[in-house]
Amino acid sequence: MQKLILTLLVTPLVAYGDIIGTVVSVTDGDTIRVLDGDSIQYRVRLTGIDAPERDQPYGNSSRQHLATMVAGKQVLIVSNTSDRYGRLLGKVWVQPSDCVSCGKTLDANHAQLLAGMAWWYRYYASEQSPEDRGRYESGEDEAKKRKRGLWAGPNPINPYRWRKGKR
Repeated sequence: MQKLILTLLVTPLVAYGDIIGTVVSVTDGDTIRVLDGDSIQYRVRLTGIDAPERDQPYGNSSRQHLATMVAGKQVLIVSNTSDRYGRLLGKVWVQPSDCVSCGKTLDANHAQLLAGMAWWYRYYASEQSPEDRGRYESGEDEAKKRKRGLWAGPNPINPYRWRKGKR
């Protein structure tokens, strides 16, 4: 019983659901840190996408593109789970920079796909709504067709394959 109580006291409790906070850092093209109104900091992994690693071609461009959208801005994180690294998995909503009267209507995850700064994470497609699966797949297809971002290169390497090659 004492071990259980100690474990609960030491283990950070992650609340799932909607979180509103300010983006305090952008780790890479699919991971951010958000500080909420209670000064709780969350590491958030953007769902539905897989961005290039930092040392991979387009890794820095992907991080910069995401930072342009969300860094220092208030965001809404819609999450219902976390990953094995303790990051919240969520969709990140932010106010579009070109619309001062809009609310948080820009899906930053999807925007990364449209800009060619990430792959649609097909492996986890079953965890997305049917609507998001369709939007994210077509977003990646559109970026490929228009040769945006990483799709401008001759042979973009999926981050999953890149990580496997590094091990």
